[in-house]
Amino acid sequence: MHLVIINASPRVEAKSNTARIIRTFVRGFEDSGNTTEVWHLSDKKQWTGAKEAYEKNSNILFALPLYVESVPGIMLEFLETLQPKKEDGTKMSFILQGGFAEASQLRCGEAYLEILPSYFNCEYNGTLIKGDNFGPSWMPEDMAEKLVAHYEKMGRSFAQKETFDKEEVNEFAAPEYFSEKVIRQHKRIGKWMQKALFHYIAKKNGCKKPLDDKPYQVK
Repeated sequence: MHLVIINASPRVEAKSNTARIIRTFVRGFEDSGNTTEVWHLSDKKQWTGAKEAYEKNSNILFALPLYVESVPGIMLEFLETLQPKKEDGTKMSFILQGGFAEASQLRCGEAYLEILPSYFNCEYNGTLIKGDNFGPSWMPEDMAEKLVAHYEKMGRSFAQKETFDKEEVNEFAAPEYFSEKVIRQHKRIGKWMQKALFHYIAKKNGCKKPLDDKPYQVK
């Protein structure tokens, strides 16, 4: 089985959490002798190749981040360049990831992706969803790899079943909602840890002012 994977993240490949997830997924998918080709929409020079790959192949997978209930604009722009398949039989699958940990935050995006393939005369072939993917792009390499390692198993499963099984996806995507206990814990200590984390990320990215700085406030 040959799978065309299109990374629809607007981030450049080196900074893309989605790209890291794809690499891990591919390791599992290719374990059984399958092949892949990966295209990154953040590089406009790859759009022609990605479009040709879509036209010539019958197994297409879009991988994308969800930004506050919206798919990336760069993906919508690319989709506008595509024509519906003239022949039946093309399967279109998706990997949808986001920073919010609850799977419920991704369900709106999942519902949109369920109907999207029909506009291109393609068969919907499932969506793998998972939250809590905010950190890989800034984490140390070993921590980032550990965070996304479970995608390798899902790559093997997709290779075996040639689809994303709904029951398996729901188990993978958990938790659907945080428990009341987890919410109480977050209110007590989680928000302070989160604040410290954002300060760390900002400093790593070159920020020299506190995140709560108000430079335009009239004193």
